[in-house]
Amino acid sequence: MSQFFNNIEPNVIDDEMLQKAIEEKCPEDLGDIAREESLNVKVVTELQFSFKNILQIDNLWPLENLTKLQLDNNVIEKIEGLESLVHLVWLDLSFNNIEVIEGLDTLVKLQDLSLYNNRISKIEHMDTLQELQIFSIGKNNLTILEDVIYLRRLKNLQTLNLSGNPFCSEEHYRLFVVAHLPSLVYLDFKLVRNSTVRFLHSLIGKSGNSILQSLCFVALGAGSLQKSGSQKHAAAFVEYLDGSLLFDSLYAEDREAAKLASLPEVGDLLQAYPSWFVLVSGNLYNYGLEEYEKREAEVSKFYKRYHEILTVNQQESKRIISDFESRNQR
Repeated sequence: MSQFFNNIEPNVIDDEMLQKAIEEKCPEDLGDIAREESLNVKVVTELQFSFKNILQIDNLWPLENLTKLQLDNNVIEKIEGLESLVHLVWLDLSFNNIEVIEGLDTLVKLQDLSLYNNRISKIEHMDTLQELQIFSIGKNNLTILEDVIYLRRLKNLQTLNLSGNPFCSEEHYRLFVVAHLPSLVYLDFKLVRNSTVRFLHSLIGKSGNSILQSLCFVALGAGSLQKSGSQKHAAAFVEYLDGSLLFDSLYAEDREAAKLASLPEVGDLLQAYPSWFVLVSGNLYNYGLEEYEKREAEVSKFYKRYHEILTVNQQESKRIISDFESRNQR
């Protein structure tokens, strides 16, 4: 947003700006009281500092009960001065000049965070934001798609906006994100389930380990599927891949399929595609079970060796104690 403020002196949040923001946010009668006498800032829960040409965040420490803060459309370069806002639930820092995600460690109650339209090149320093449900970081400088995997640690994240970043142009971008963040409900303002269906359809005729791996992740994240299969299948992460269950669950929600079937030659394609999909799922199912058996064999071997060593150590300990007791009895 700096292009809109070229001829305006940058600001820092000072007492005057803070007082004015409180007056604007409070009801009219409360605003009159604020002008006449010092208002107890501890009662303030929401504040807006949009379009204030703010360069630096400061002087917010008394607002310890703030839950909603708007700092969008400014020229802020660094996330700072928010440490005391431990009750913050909603934070908007969109349309600024921020380059690094930082200064959010104490905001453990944060549920909605917008960093849209900044200059951020890496997703980082968000480990403490375990309550975060909505995260917008679209239109930044994110170039490495694998960095999205960092967000897997945010177990409550349901809505994510990454649109407008350089890596969004990569092939299978959406499928990659959905595969690694299976708890997402919305990605880039679209329902994940529907977008996943479209991407799976786009993979017709293609192959490759990366695609198969992504399909496997999608299968694991299909929340609408009924839980079924043995404990072994669940432990091997293949409980939805044997047969047509995964395809049927996805296809059942595709309202466009009937319309497409009326187009020339599409009917044959729609008949052939389920068989291909089930075949791929079956291959993943068999591969998953094989890998599971290998892991189980390794684990079993480890614990067998562990118990052997434990037994030897126990026997040696008993021998040492027995020798010690024998010497003392003499």
